Amino acid sequence: MSAALIGGVSLLCFFLAYRFYGKFIERRIFSTSHDAKTPSVELEDGIDYVPTRASILFGHHFSSIAGAAPIVGPAIAVIWGWLPAVVWILVGSIFIGGVHDMGSLIVSARHKGKSIAEVAKSVISPRTRILFMFIIFFALLVVMAVFALVIALLFISFPAAVLPILMQTPVALALGYLIYRKRQTHLFTLTLAMVCLLYFFMWLGTIVPIKVPPIFFSSEILTWVVILMAYVYTASTLPVWVLLQPRDYINSYLLLLTLGSLYLGLFVAHPTITAPAIVASPPGAPPILPFLFITIACGAISGFHALVSSGTTVKQMSLETDSRPIAYGGMLAEGALAIVAALACTAGFASRASWGQHYASWSAASGFMIKITAFVNGAGGFLESLGIPASIATTIVSVTIIAFAATSLDTATRLQRYIIAELASSVRVPALQRRHPATIIAVGSAFGLTLINGGKGGMILWPLFGTINQLMAGLTFLVLTIYLLSKNKPVLYTAVPMGFLMIFTTAALVHDLRGFAAKQNWLLFGIGVAVALLELWFIVEGALIIKKSRSVSA
Repeated sequence: MSAALIGGVSLLCFFLAYRFYGKFIERRIFSTSHDAKTPSVELEDGIDYVPTRASILFGHHFSSIAGAAPIVGPAIAVIWGWLPAVVWILVGSIFIGGVHDMGSLIVSARHKGKSIAEVAKSVISPRTRILFMFIIFFALLVVMAVFALVIALLFISFPAAVLPILMQTPVALALGYLIYRKRQTHLFTLTLAMVCLLYFFMWLGTIVPIKVPPIFFSSEILTWVVILMAYVYTASTLPVWVLLQPRDYINSYLLLLTLGSLYLGLFVAHPTITAPAIVASPPGAPPILPFLFITIACGAISGFHALVSSGTTVKQMSLETDSRPIAYGGMLAEGALAIVAALACTAGFASRASWGQHYASWSAASGFMIKITAFVNGAGGFLESLGIPASIATTIVSVTIIAFAATSLDTATRLQRYIIAELASSVRVPALQRRHPATIIAVGSAFGLTLINGGKGGMILWPLFGTINQLMAGLTFLVLTIYLLSKNKPVLYTAVPMGFLMIFTTAALVHDLRGFAAKQNWLLFGIGVAVALLELWFIVEGALIIKKSRSVSA
């Protein structure tokens, strides 16, 4: 099978979905209005609430939701064959993920930019708000700890990527200053100059690779973790226009240019997929149903996206009608990345035998750095077909991955600060609602978790994250469904994805709990049971509201 054909058909599907299905959901289901006043305008404070043009905000949103997951997930999931992975990415991103992201952004905008947990309080009950917040806090804690570890490992494995990533900060600071303080309106010229500067630093990084000595805790990993935690603390307390927004904007162009180059290289190289279409029972792998839908989250549907939509993105959206290009378009762009990741890990091998050796078992396929290396090599091969030298191609791909992960870490830290402030408001502790105290708790808790096991503490809880992430997506769809029901809008387009996610997520959680019990991993078993009970409670609360609304309408 031609990888270029699969890539081309996928891009066509994404284009048609944005043009027709996304427009239908936006206009007919959520009925967006150009005249609706958004929270960024109504509550503008120059720190978190900052009205932003759609092209810049798309950069923040896309960079924040992508992370490394749409690369790692497909790179693991192709152990079941390339066909299930590609089909799930297309169906998931178009009919589930895009609706989820855009819906949570719109509904949050209509609730003064509150988090999806706060929206749950309004449309379901106050109890669901607390339940949702605890799940969100746990998920963000794991994201921060694991992404800090991931970036540290990538810096160590690809030292040529360190310089360009570090130089993104002064470049972003300069861009934010020029746009918001000097009121420079030549955005295209500024963008072109800054992107060219970053590519110069990529070239320079191949000449001057950077490795840090083990200054903190006698560990190179923990030294990078300390540096990263200090950075995200600073970034998450600064006004969004100073660093977060311009960095994500520049990153988005870097990411989109890399993505476009990968597809161009794919069409030029025209490789053949060497992996089998379907592998029914890979050695040691969990069943494809439901774990395909858990393994590929970002790239198809991810609950983390609702946190971004209703956290940082909504506070910067100028117009309600910007929701489709930002949220639905961002999800489709991530789907395109997931497709090329799947193709790089199935068409980037010389033969089926070499692919089979790499994916010999689940334990071999699920190692993080192994999968990142497979993607870097496969994607680097696509870029080499365009005449780019191998060392520079590898640096471009590795910088892209780290940039994705770094923007997600930035955003997750700010989101955790928002959640802590909302929890502090619930228990009436005003001191913790302020920026710095809330951020100290957010960064301190993640750093404390990371310190366990030499920087790998987050990996202790990681086995539960995939299931909890999709559980958050299912609960978000429940909130959206009840909201639409209250507005007498059709609920089919949110209720079906909700049911789908609830069924398969619960099945995956039950499977995980059995495994934890068999291994006597009582920590994960206890957390998993607690999450299952919270899910059940949330669903019961939602069912009661649905029953009540139907009885009233009858």
